[in-house]
Formats: sequence, structure tokens, C-alpha cells
Amino acid sequence: MIRTLLVLLSLFISLQVFAANTQGQYIQPSNLSPKVRIETNMGNIIIELDRYRSKIAANNFLGYITRGQYDKTLIHRVEEGYLIQAGGFMTNYTEIESDKPIFNESGNGLTNSEGTIAMAKQLNDAHSATSQFFINLNDNTNLDPGSSWGYAVFGEVIEGYEVLEAIAQVEVGYSEQLGYTTVPKKMITIIRVVILDEEKADE
Repeated sequence: MIRTLLVLLSLFISLQVFAANTQGQYIQPSNLSPKVRIETNMGNIIIELDRYRSKIAANNFLGYITRGQYDKTLIHRVEEGYLIQAGGFMTNYTEIESDKPIFNESGNGLTNSEGTIAMAKQLNDAHSATSQFFINLNDNTNLDPGSSWGYAVFGEVIEGYEVLEAIAQVEVGYSEQLGYTTVPKKMITIIRVVILDEEKADE
């Protein structure tokens, strides 16, 4: 009986430690500008997150990365001169298992300017963002908050913008699997997303 209780207690502690290690707020907790590398089949993109002004979205993003949930996923929306969107679907077109929606931080002072990364949400539900994100290919002021909630920016591209430009130029069309009209005809995948080591990121 005592042995069973000890095993259960050990299992409980292990699960608690695992949960803590996969939550964004525990990843490089003292680093306000974590850097991540998005590795695609068209090249790599490095993003610097802004944890100071967009703590909730940045931590949410880091959590998905730590759990490997962006690995083997699709870049499913490409609109040249507007944005590139990802983080919603696996390469077999099934949806990513998402966490609970997060609070919308679009009033944090960051704007949807060219090269920034922001959380995607449902059009008429301000606080519906989960795993999907997009990168602005222009100064998209229409996505900033005004009389209503905008789209929360939480970082910016610091390397690999040429990769985004190449992705932006691919041919897109209607996807029967997804039901969207701006899906790359030749699959563009995110191979994996890596959180860069704090020391190496500063080199």
C-alpha cells in the first residue's frame, strides 16, 4: 500500500514538473526577448519575442514550441503584400490540438508593421487566439486596435526576411482539405520551431 502511494506521488510530481517545463512562463523566465527559429522547407526565420509588452502571447507561443506542437505543420495562408499565416494545421490537414484562448493584448503599443508577428483570432471574437499566428508583410494598420480590438503583436522577424519574401511569391489557390482560397499549391511546411539558447542568441 505504501509502495503504491509512493509510486502515485512520484507520478504526480513528475506530471507537475512536466507541466511546468512546458508552460511558456517557465522558459528562460528572466529573458524579456527570447529568440526562436522557425525552420521551414524554404529556409529559416528567426523571431525575437517581446515578453515585456506582450507577455501573455509570447509565453503562449513559447509553450506551443516547447511541446513541439508547431513541428510538421503547414503554412496554410499566403497573401503577397499582406501576411503569411501558420500554426493551425498539421501536414495531414488535421488541426493542431490547441490550448485555451488567451487574452487579447492588442493594446500593448506594438503595431502590425512589416516584419512583425501577431496572434490570429476569430474575426468577431477578440479573445479567441490560441495557436495560430501570422507575420505581417506590410504595414497593416487595419489590424491594429481602434474602435475595436486589434490583433496582438508579440515579436518581430530579425533574420530570414528573404525567406518570407520567397514564400509570399508562391502560387496559391483553393484547398479542398482546408476550404481556404489562399493556400500554397505546393505544400510549405514548418519542419520545427526551436527556442534559441539565451547565450548563443546574444553572440
